[in-house]
Amino acid sequence: MRPSVRMYSTGYCPYCVRAEQLLARKGVTEVDKIRIDLDPTQRDAMMSLTGRRTVPQIFIGDYHVGGYDDLYALDREGKLDPLLAPQPL
Repeated sequence: MRPSVRMYSTGYCPYCVRAEQLLARKGVTEVDKIRIDLDPTQRDAMMSLTGRRTVPQIFIGDYHVGGYDDLYALDREGKLDPLLAPQPL
């Protein structure tokens, strides 16, 4: 079973779109998107979890990847595929 992917985002964020596109190329078919522009309490929750104010903020399982640049860097370094690999039960 693949780990879940959660992304804090807004409806007008081009980096959120890029992150989703990269994840889709990696075979991720479902991203739990949390829209902080629609629910300000979620922005507070995101900032509490990550210490960051910008979107996207991406989690793979319990691992905080960071933003799009961080996700892209993981992919370039060959470290994204192992994070997205199915985990044994």
